[in-house]
Amino acid sequence: MEERKNKGVAMQKGICYIVGAGERPASLDVAKVGYWIAADGGYAVLQAAGIKPDLVLGDFDSLGYVPRHPNLIRTPAEKDDTDTMLAIRQGLDLGFRRFVLYGCLGGRLDHSLANIQALTYLARLGCQGILAGRNENLTVVQNGQLRFLPGAKGYLSVFCLDNAAEGIDLVGLKYTLTNASMTNDLPMGVSNEFLGLPALVRVRRGTLAVTWSGSLFATLDHWVEDLNEDR
Repeated sequence: MEERKNKGVAMQKGICYIVGAGERPASLDVAKVGYWIAADGGYAVLQAAGIKPDLVLGDFDSLGYVPRHPNLIRTPAEKDDTDTMLAIRQGLDLGFRRFVLYGCLGGRLDHSLANIQALTYLARLGCQGILAGRNENLTVVQNGQLRFLPGAKGYLSVFCLDNAAEGIDLVGLKYTLTNASMTNDLPMGVSNEFLGLPALVRVRRGTLAVTWSGSLFATLDHWVEDLNEDR
């Protein structure tokens, strides 16, 4: 486990919103109070939405120019981390444990996959990140459970990110599971459906990627609840 988890930083109660240069969201959840980070081309997205970011960072190859901002971090074009990952590290250093990432799906496939890996990184630190797209969302659940509000509509899919995940429950969905196992070489969790009931995805041992349709805060009942008492 990285040293960052044990720094003793006072954890912020709000959400760190990171906006990237990928597929532009239909809307940003501006009613939510939080800390806004523009990652490179995400600065233009926030400008268009009338949101002033708290921090701007990146090499600005996507944006095409270096914006004028009082809290700006310019990164080299050649680096180990993506701009989105650097933004996540900044949020962690500020004490945030919950992240919502806009503009981080769609666009280049390699960047979308890198962002899913970044969510796995957060999950292993005991934190949570959600990729919020135009009408779909994705999060990573490790030894935990995710609850959905009654009335949620559309699809939900579950993918195993470890060699194996065990103790999987799917409740309140068209296709249910009880104490099941999944592996990362068989996509058996694709295209489940909400029934308008309170729904639950639980994994007792392992890591799952969960993707679902609909507006993020209109469907999600609760952030990931940790089932690992030793964490």
